[in-house]
Amino acid sequence: MTEIADYKQAFIRNNWYAAAWRREIDTRPLARTILGERLALFPTKEGGIGALKDQCPHRLAPLSMGECIDGGLRCGYHGLLFNASGACINVPGQDFIPTTAKVKSYPVRERLGLVWVWMGDAEPDESRLPSIPQHGEPGWALLQDGYQHHAANYRIEIENLMDPAHTTYLHKQTIGNPAAKDVPVQVERNERSISAFRWMERTPPSPFDKQSRDFGDGLVDRMVSFSFELPGVSFVEVCSMPTGLDKTEDNKNLGLRTLSYKFLTPEDERHTHFFWLHLRNHRLDDTAYEQQLRAGLEKTYVEDNQVASAIQIEQERCGKRQFTGLKIDHAPTMALRLLDTMIADEQATAVA
Repeated sequence: MTEIADYKQAFIRNNWYAAAWRREIDTRPLARTILGERLALFPTKEGGIGALKDQCPHRLAPLSMGECIDGGLRCGYHGLLFNASGACINVPGQDFIPTTAKVKSYPVRERLGLVWVWMGDAEPDESRLPSIPQHGEPGWALLQDGYQHHAANYRIEIENLMDPAHTTYLHKQTIGNPAAKDVPVQVERNERSISAFRWMERTPPSPFDKQSRDFGDGLVDRMVSFSFELPGVSFVEVCSMPTGLDKTEDNKNLGLRTLSYKFLTPEDERHTHFFWLHLRNHRLDDTAYEQQLRAGLEKTYVEDNQVASAIQIEQERCGKRQFTGLKIDHAPTMALRLLDTMIADEQATAVA
């Protein structure tokens, strides 16, 4: 893995990226930049979502400044109307439509309440859309619509989300646990993903655990698992269960389980769209607790952004990503090396 600053690295383009929550797109177009490309998102006549390059071919006015008309997108400057495939279907004041009056369109899918856009030139691969088995299932409460705009390159975000060690120090008031600092992290690698996890046995419950259930003076066995499906899907599972039980799925369900998903979409080399949703198997109908939980999660992600954006500034000052390595870097380093390999493979395929 190169030590060159993260913001100087390339993106993976042949992939689905979260562009917006579906609820964000109603009667007005939504502007969003992904991989440095400006997009205009809008509702289609069929109830789906269209995604076009945010630039009218006439005078280059942003189409997102226009309006949604009859399932299309009308430029707000001279009124050219485009459909979801990017074809101009109406030019006010003339019958003839120039062959050059067209806009780049992007494949779009909806899943998990999110709008996903395929940014590459290759044929869209449906198998790369993320799935969550517990999403919408009984026994699981869902928090979604989470979004933050982070002032850091997405590779810095990946490193953060693959690093269980930082939680002890950065997130003391939420998910951090001092007992975890000396527990070794196990790492597993698959074709497009990396997982890092550790079990802490007979440990005090975290602040979040104490908010969720009264453990009294008791201890718990606690697992924290960080997984990343590259290039942009993070999955963190936290389980606190009664001590001394086998680590089976059934026994894990006896304890507190939270499944936290983050979907990272690079805006450009220096900024990242950070979408999140959260599932839990406890206090399913507790509105007050849910509000408290959302506030705690938002606080945790703000803390991550504060550090990541500070690292972004330092990388730009020196042009490097780090000057020394630690044992705890194993999982983040594996993730970034795998990402580098995926980028190189995509670029080689494009040249061929």
